[in-house]
Amino acid sequence: MNVPHFVFGIFGNASALFLFLAPVITFKRIITNRSTEEFSGFPYVMTLLNCLLSAWYGLPFVSPDNILVSTVNGTGAAIEIVYVLIFITLAPKKEKAKIFCLFTFVLLVFSVVIFVSLCALHGNSRKLFCGFAAAIFSAIMYGSPLSIMRLVIKTKSVEFMPFFLSLFVFLCGTSWFIFGLIGHDPFVAVPNGIGSILGTMQLILYFIYRDKKCVPRKQATTKEESMETGHAKPHKEKQPNANGAQA
Repeated sequence: MNVPHFVFGIFGNASALFLFLAPVITFKRIITNRSTEEFSGFPYVMTLLNCLLSAWYGLPFVSPDNILVSTVNGTGAAIEIVYVLIFITLAPKKEKAKIFCLFTFVLLVFSVVIFVSLCALHGNSRKLFCGFAAAIFSAIMYGSPLSIMRLVIKTKSVEFMPFFLSLFVFLCGTSWFIFGLIGHDPFVAVPNGIGSILGTMQLILYFIYRDKKCVPRKQATTKEESMETGHAKPHKEKQPNANGAQA
């Protein structure tokens, strides 16, 4: 692993860790209120699957020189499991069953990927199989802020899209994109390139609408929900209360 490759990998680890920890404020609220309220657990389960697949892909016997991909995504998987278990514990009965089924599905998919990659594939075919799986769900994870971007354009307000969240999405996507380019790894470069582009779009929107405050809106969410990059279900009637990240 050359020095630039390693440096961008370390930077990517730091920014990704910040993103994984962004929902802590929301879960502090959930634990305090003993309720998941209007929050959706779906993004946490999907992010967990992305982390598990990416951590597996980064292992040396799957893809060489990508151990830094494994370290941050392994850490992210542990964090997301905690989020999912809290959600399952405190969610309403119907939502609890839904998230538990999704959680079981994630574990099943990950187990199948491990079994197939170890028992049926070897060498480059193993890397291709695991790489495609990781890249697809990584792109899905980066796409989660699209609903917030749409809300910013609709309300002409960045109240629901904190600056530092957008900044770290950009930094995370960009650093891992460069990491993938240096390592000639499209499975790392492509989805993180998408993340870099989306992060750039969020920053552009932020600077366009940052000074526009007095705009009526029909749908609103709380500051904690904005930390979730669109992870919360929008309230239909509630007005917003009086403020989230990548390697």
